[in-house]
Amino acid sequence: MNTTASPKTPLPVPSGDHLAERSRRARIEPMSVLPLGDGLYEVESASDNTYLVDLESGRCTCPDHVFRSARCKHIRRVAIEITHGRTPPPGKITVACHDCGEPTFVDEDETEPCYCADHRIYPGDTVADRETGDRLTVVEVSELRADAVQIRDSDTTVADYATNEDYDPDVPVVGAIYPHATIATNGVIPESLKVYVFPRTRLEKAT
Repeated sequence: MNTTASPKTPLPVPSGDHLAERSRRARIEPMSVLPLGDGLYEVESASDNTYLVDLESGRCTCPDHVFRSARCKHIRRVAIEITHGRTPPPGKITVACHDCGEPTFVDEDETEPCYCADHRIYPGDTVADRETGDRLTVVEVSELRADAVQIRDSDTTVADYATNEDYDPDVPVVGAIYPHATIATNGVIPESLKVYVFPRTRLEKAT
């Protein structure tokens, strides 16, 4: 997964806000923040110097923090970027949503494909089959991979099924039902409704 740096730009200072000098400089000076994972951030300052910020321990490699033990402008800038949603908080990374390409924050150990809040699916959600255009109701989102789940009464895995050959084999399997029906989360699935399984990337959240 890729992480991306925020643009090296100044941030607006709130009107009438009498900020302390370090807080003001954290906002007005152009800086770029790159999340590295494990609560670490690389900050490129206005002077093109690069410093390492450990946000969880409140430490920075810049002289202001090392020699004055100050909560420097770099630590403050990382906190501001997180508050404004431009940089992921500790434990999260920025990735592109598989369906729309928009950046979204996910857990550092999240496996691809990743989805933003608008395209993530849960039991009870309506989805569309990219292959046929049919609408279905999700009954289960598994953590098992499509190339590891065997289709019932068959020797074929979900990934190897003929109509799934163009979809990723290493993505989670989703169980859904035809025809489209309202099923409560964790509700009982009527025996008359057969559950079909799909690679996650074959389905998209219906609008």
